[in-house]
Amino acid sequence: MALIEGCKHSLEITVPVTEVEQEVERASAAIQVKVRLPGFRPGKAPLAMVKTRFANDIRQEVLEKLVPRFLNAAFEQDHLSVVSQPSISEVHFHKDEPLRFKAEFEVAPVFELGEYQGLTVSYAEPSASDEDVMAKLEEIRGRKAEYVNEEPRALADGDYAVVSLESISGVDEKVQQDELMLKLGDEATMPAFTENLRGAAPEESREFEVTYPADYDRATLAGRTVRFKATVKAVRRKELPELNDDFAKDLGDYQSLDELKDSIRKSIMHEREHQAQDDTKQQIIARLVETHPFAVPEIFIDRQIEANLNTQLQQLASQGIDPRALKLDWQKIRESQKERAERDVRASLILDKISDREAVSATQEEVDREVQRYARQQREPVAAVRAKLQKDGTLSRIAGQIRTEKTLSFLFDKARKEAPKPEEPKPDVAAAVEAEANEGNPNEPTA
Repeated sequence: MALIEGCKHSLEITVPVTEVEQEVERASAAIQVKVRLPGFRPGKAPLAMVKTRFANDIRQEVLEKLVPRFLNAAFEQDHLSVVSQPSISEVHFHKDEPLRFKAEFEVAPVFELGEYQGLTVSYAEPSASDEDVMAKLEEIRGRKAEYVNEEPRALADGDYAVVSLESISGVDEKVQQDELMLKLGDEATMPAFTENLRGAAPEESREFEVTYPADYDRATLAGRTVRFKATVKAVRRKELPELNDDFAKDLGDYQSLDELKDSIRKSIMHEREHQAQDDTKQQIIARLVETHPFAVPEIFIDRQIEANLNTQLQQLASQGIDPRALKLDWQKIRESQKERAERDVRASLILDKISDREAVSATQEEVDREVQRYARQQREPVAAVRAKLQKDGTLSRIAGQIRTEKTLSFLFDKARKEAPKPEEPKPDVAAAVEAEANEGNPNEPTA
């Protein structure tokens, strides 16, 4: 066996003449039984004639039988874990001679696990201050606000305007909204709307153009300059509910505002703890990939690129964007994805090996929980969902994801966690330039 590069290997196989002749005779006899030749009863044509008339068919059948048989025997003898479809070339197949051919293929990488327990990572214990709780409480309070109509007057920054909006030009499909509420001067409001509606009063209409950025989240408006007609219908003010025990009770199973605050604090802590742990797990993955350099089969990388691209296409579709309309250079995109895909594959192989070493696996109960959660989301019977997931192979992928997550949690628990180092203050470039200038000018007064 010869190594070509990375995980790609080649083998030159020789099949003995006796094996070739036996297979030729078998294939010839099988064809003789089936063929009909003029002047002969079915199955009675001379074998020599069959071999001559059907030489190409016999050759093809012999190769289809002998090549995989001897190739698999060679794989077993050399204990090779082949992961790609072998490419067959340099086939030498002549009468009274051994069959010879060359096979190129990729094998699963073989590597030794280095250190993976006790890795040093930075980790900050999450916290939730009173200010964090109040900020979240104000966010909830804002969602419960009521918007009350005011006496008709000219709009100013900070006002909530109710407008009817329709596009006049600039879009393929007309944009029309009867009651659009926006806050003048707010960062979430396009500046063009604030500038052109400022000073307008109810029942007043104005026409103006709005240029949307190329990365605007609505694909039908992204990068376009649209002319709108906007008619002010009302001016409103925002009334926030009072923060008291009644407010807490209206939100759910809370008896007091303090109880609501405790719940918010726990929620913030849970979210930040999950994020902090996830960030640290990414550090662990990066460290493992860095300390375990080994070649990755190209076929694994190609599959990972496909998976990554499919995920991105699904995200675009969920935003109402048709990827076909974007006129993307898919070859260039695939090339740009290669480095990330190789890293993902290497990380997956390392974690899989650690899982084996530490006997980590997904329990039936854990898999069942995920199936039940998925069934609730789809609003389908659990049995039907399980059968579907089993059929398309998703069930085994779920088990694999659980196993990987448990392995990462194991590595997180075993890691040596250090507090993140404080960021060094950035040098004051202006002060440095001024100091250097002063050094060069003896007449410059000093403090």
